[in-house]
Amino acid sequence: MDLDPSEMALMNTLCSLQKKLRQQTYKKYKRINPFFEDLCDWKERGQFWANESNVTIYNSVTICGDVNIGNNTWIGSYVNLDGTGGLFIGEFCSIASGAQLLSHDTVAWALTGGKSKYTYSPTTIGDRCFIGTHAVITKGVVIGNESIVCAGAVVTKSFPSNSILAGVPAKKIGETVVCPQTFDLKCVYSSLKA
Repeated sequence: MDLDPSEMALMNTLCSLQKKLRQQTYKKYKRINPFFEDLCDWKERGQFWANESNVTIYNSVTICGDVNIGNNTWIGSYVNLDGTGGLFIGEFCSIASGAQLLSHDTVAWALTGGKSKYTYSPTTIGDRCFIGTHAVITKGVVIGNESIVCAGAVVTKSFPSNSILAGVPAKKIGETVVCPQTFDLKCVYSSLKA
């Protein structure tokens, strides 16, 4: 790669900045991020989108459409929040890396060669929910308060509050029991056996 002197100077400056930011992040959080995750404050991004000071949105998160995010919610890296059909995420939620929360699909459009339109339906995540790594919530789903969606689950229908959901498609495998400062999980492991 041939760089002119000004491009080489910019590259050297960026490399120096990356090393400083990496060291700062490692010292503060004991982690190493992709360079772009260290460039901006995730809380500032939450403030910009949700107009709340205690919402965290990583720089790698994609947000589109009408997405409402409740106070004290954390949105991890590489999450996709599709609000084209409306998306509501409650307070004190934790959305783990790579989760996909959807409110539309293009199935009918694709199968009909564009003769049918995209389909939209609002999706709702209640208060105090945990959405696991790489979980997928499809359009129109409602997840009740204090629920857990396990890593890799694909949720294609709605579930009531206090549900523990796992699998493809997701099934209820247990319930959360939440007291003022503690919680317990009551799982039905027999539903997971092959």
